[in-house]
Amino acid sequence: MQREHSLTQLNERSEPWDIVIIGGGATGVGIAMDAATRGLDCLLLEQADFGKGTSSRSTKLVHGGVRYLQQGNITLVRDALKERTLLRNNAPQLVHDMPFLIPCGSLMERMYYATGLKVYDWLATGNRFGRSHAIGPQEAAQRVPTLQKQKANGGVIYHDGQFDDTRLLISMARTAAEHGACLLNYVAVTGLSKDDAGEINGVLAEDRETGATLSIGARRVINAAGPFCDAVRAMDEPAAEKMLAASQGVHLVLPRRFFPGDIAMIVPKTSDGRVLFIIPWHNHAVVGTTDTAIETVSLEPKPQAGEIEFLLETAKEYLVEAPAREDVLSVFTGIRPLVKGDKSSRTASLSRDHTIRISDSKLITITGGKWTTVRKMAEDCVDRTIASTKNSATPLTATGCQTETLHLHGYDPNSGSTNTVAGAGRGHYGSDLPEIERLEQEKPEWSQKLHTDLSITGGEVIWAVRNEMARAVEDVLARRTRCLFLNSKATVQISETVAKLMATEMHRDEAWIAEQVASFAKLAEAYQIT
Repeated sequence: MQREHSLTQLNERSEPWDIVIIGGGATGVGIAMDAATRGLDCLLLEQADFGKGTSSRSTKLVHGGVRYLQQGNITLVRDALKERTLLRNNAPQLVHDMPFLIPCGSLMERMYYATGLKVYDWLATGNRFGRSHAIGPQEAAQRVPTLQKQKANGGVIYHDGQFDDTRLLISMARTAAEHGACLLNYVAVTGLSKDDAGEINGVLAEDRETGATLSIGARRVINAAGPFCDAVRAMDEPAAEKMLAASQGVHLVLPRRFFPGDIAMIVPKTSDGRVLFIIPWHNHAVVGTTDTAIETVSLEPKPQAGEIEFLLETAKEYLVEAPAREDVLSVFTGIRPLVKGDKSSRTASLSRDHTIRISDSKLITITGGKWTTVRKMAEDCVDRTIASTKNSATPLTATGCQTETLHLHGYDPNSGSTNTVAGAGRGHYGSDLPEIERLEQEKPEWSQKLHTDLSITGGEVIWAVRNEMARAVEDVLARRTRCLFLNSKATVQISETVAKLMATEMHRDEAWIAEQVASFAKLAEAYQIT
């Protein structure tokens, strides 16, 4: 997957695309993959880098949603549990079974959660994830040795999925490209074009690398811009009522000593009514998340002081060693594009299901949903898109959905037996790993870790540039690898080394290196607690 190839693919096309997708997060990339595998010609345009926004900032869970079960949303849970299994089947190198402990303070509480989770197991009948069971105080203390004794009065263990969000996103993007989709990062849609009847027939865009303006024809345009979908809708209808009530969620990353072992923990009800997770991820511990309503959305949301304190204080209630601000290695913040649909003032109660709307001018907007159900969201959206052209002069024709059994790029069935995501290995590269290792053998200096506290090598940097459309230091350090999310200060220390490796590969000059290092240092400030 190379940007130069995609630009050539775009520039050589004279006919309108069947579908142009705005937004390169999980939803947009999922739609591109679904459409391409059905034989549709599709183009995806992303204003920044793939997964720059919400899709790289999740809680790293592929799950049915225990909280949605408590809310009685059986349909959402059932569908998500099915999708959880499909994701694990199609990308076992990235999606793994993870046991979760719900610590309980009493036998009655243990019985309550054990009963509820049997329903969760029943809804997941036929999948390959473990089943729930109650445990006593001794086993709870053994499984989570850093759990405070007064909180370890037994509990319930259940199973869900864990993954690396942007590694899965890149795998999906490469799968889409391999089936003929054209994907471009750093191309911003600036407007929508319409025919004489007022129906959308394309987009106007700007290549943010070259400054070139583009006019692109399309039979249908899909707005999959996540938190920015209302801004795209305003290009179509300036007076359109907003669909979203955005909220943000903050996650703290701690050293592994705070939460060792290969089990995660969930606090099913915190003081703000949400659940709290402590999850092993890439040999670190992730604590999250909050749910704070916000008025405006941005590509780089920042945590509020109260959110950080809430997470630290809640973790302190459960862990033997109370984490302090200075222990936090990184903090990342994501925005949830929640669909307005009820009168609740609490974003925690708004629907996590997805919504598809088609405007009078035929702009198709999809928003809401969650990472786990992205495949089904894409299937629904492409189905609706095809149906919307039934009475047009040039209706879209395509095969049925192909993605239920589609192995994603990097598929490696041998990766499913070990939880490499929770550990420090490189199994998340799947079948690409031998190629990366060959790169590192060609130049032994590329096989060396760039920092003692990070796993990244020079070979991984080169691989990201050559094969994964990484265009900036941030792309490599935040999303092709997860260094920025794991240890922000250590990552800043290697940014110049990464910039120099990229500059040689991309034929950039010293000025580019200096600009990249400076901009990355500024970006990293949002991932640090001062």
